[in-house]
Amino acid sequence: MSKQAFQDQYPAEYAHCFGCGRLNPHGFHLKSYWDGEETVCRFTPGPEYTGGVPGNLYGGLIASLFDCHGAGTAAAAKSREDRKPLSRFVTASLHVDFLLPTPINTELEIRGKVREIRGRKVTVELVLIAQGTTCATGMAVMVQMKNPDI
Repeated sequence: MSKQAFQDQYPAEYAHCFGCGRLNPHGFHLKSYWDGEETVCRFTPGPEYTGGVPGNLYGGLIASLFDCHGAGTAAAAKSREDRKPLSRFVTASLHVDFLLPTPINTELEIRGKVREIRGRKVTVELVLIAQGTTCATGMAVMVQMKNPDI
């Protein structure tokens, strides 16, 4: 399996996502990689992403991180299973549990673990860790796009 980020393998026409699109000049440019049987992504949110409590991250951004990393994880897992190039996935369901406040200006580690691959659907378990502490967990159901060209 390539050491290239999952998102960097998406065709140009599917690389404009705000969270993970390499061609979006204003986006986060998230990068996800295999780490054994899990996937990992790292992101350091700046002060502009604070929530209602100073010094802590806005919950919607946590959902966005889970969404993009979950889609990348699903694409990589399906590619690994089918032995085909990565294809794009979209979100069918996203559930987030906010366990503790998540600090800003701190590197966050987002981990994904595939729970099930069933046809075009991939279920991914997600965890967000800050300074060694789990701050949020989640589950995403991702669906492979039907377009055979990607």
